[in-house]
Amino acid sequence: MPHSIAPEAMSSPAPVKDEPMEEETGIPSEAAPAPAPAPAPAADVDMDEDKDTKKDIKKLEELFDDVESDDEYPSSATIDAADMRASDPEVMRSFYQRLFPWRFLFQWLNHSPTPTNDFANREFAFTLQNDAYLRYQSFTTADLLRKDVLRLMPSRFEIGPVYSANPRDRKTVKIKPLAKELCFDIDLTDYDDVRTCCDKANICNKCWQFMTMAIKVVDASLREDFGFQHIMWVYSGRRGAHAWVCDKKVRSMDDQKRRSIAGYLEVVKGGAQSGKKVNLRRPLHPHLSRSLDILKNHFSEDVLEVQDPWASREQAEKLLQLLPDRNLNESLRKKWDAAPGRASASKWADIDALAKTGASKNLDAKALLEAKQDIVLEYTYPRLDIEVSKKLNHLLKSPFVVHPGTGRVCVPINTKKLEEFDPLAVPTVQSLLAEIDAWKEEGKEEEGAKSIADWEKTSLKPYIDQFRQFVNSLIKDERDVRVKRERDEGSMDF
Repeated sequence: MPHSIAPEAMSSPAPVKDEPMEEETGIPSEAAPAPAPAPAPAADVDMDEDKDTKKDIKKLEELFDDVESDDEYPSSATIDAADMRASDPEVMRSFYQRLFPWRFLFQWLNHSPTPTNDFANREFAFTLQNDAYLRYQSFTTADLLRKDVLRLMPSRFEIGPVYSANPRDRKTVKIKPLAKELCFDIDLTDYDDVRTCCDKANICNKCWQFMTMAIKVVDASLREDFGFQHIMWVYSGRRGAHAWVCDKKVRSMDDQKRRSIAGYLEVVKGGAQSGKKVNLRRPLHPHLSRSLDILKNHFSEDVLEVQDPWASREQAEKLLQLLPDRNLNESLRKKWDAAPGRASASKWADIDALAKTGASKNLDAKALLEAKQDIVLEYTYPRLDIEVSKKLNHLLKSPFVVHPGTGRVCVPINTKKLEEFDPLAVPTVQSLLAEIDAWKEEGKEEEGAKSIADWEKTSLKPYIDQFRQFVNSLIKDERDVRVKRERDEGSMDF
């Protein structure tokens, strides 16, 4: 049965006024004019965190009992979503209305059971269907954000920093960014010089292993080297992953500290046409030694065996350029020329085998070992877009939006089951809407039974459950710290 789409989705959008776009990121200046922002909320919520913990408060669930009611936008018109593009307004409206986890997004960005300026002064940016980019949007509640998204129907929206005042008032009040999660962005296109199975925007499970390696290394460093705890990895919807480090001490870091962490994690430098991309001092930093331990099996299995990066003569020359001994290189070149098509795993083994035969009388064994370590890291170490991590005011795509090209939802990645994550199996918006229809057709809704949210009827449920658990852990830790601080301050009273 085709999915039911709200009748509002079938009507033409209401005309909106133009507003000049300021400080656009990634959108050409000649982009179509952006619709004017929704009217600003009546007032910012003035928060006093000390009072919040000393008085009775409602639970977040009670604050939003009626927020996700499907009755607000009734479905009546019948449209087959399976035959429509993910970016079609009808499909996007149904997704935002029926499936997007607004409540948990609010809780994640709000950091408290009661509304705070962490959410009210947070910047959101919308990429509209005409590619216009609308920045400096803010909302005091999840419901206001939801309604504006349903009004404007952006193809996606991004999350920016918390400002010192409402970012909508930037023309009348001086504002500055105060806090934001530390983010990391990894894209498989940056691996095009080492992956052989795909290139550009294309991916498969073979090259996704580069992303698995990257997440393992970065996550281990953030937790073990910096002591961060609340780290959420999110699939970008096509060919990459984003990390959101949400610890309170991280969010208030200035640009200098963010640059330092990004620089600490950056090892592979230079573009696809560069020569040697890894040049490390010895002895290796403990982070790099740990990374080698994590990556060495991936190098043997996922790089040498699966990608076979040095199969051709031209590719093998790239390997030889990374080795330090000219005489050894010449011996290897002769051996490989005599055996066209020799597998990369065999060529890698040949390096040590020929070195032991005395192919080079002046061979520096230590230099050769270090060169091989650098090669392993060059082919497996995370390739970060560190510009995303350096700036407090950098915006990043929200979790759970839909990638307009693939239709896949940007879902959290469970790092405890990292090897099981399959980007090609992530649900699409079309398949999710079909699952809602299938639920109804199979008669799973009993009369008189308590209604459940539409997302709970679909394969999106485990991802939203994971997000909810992450958010609950974050809020609990922040509440516990606040209570402890107040208790300690109280003990100082005389």
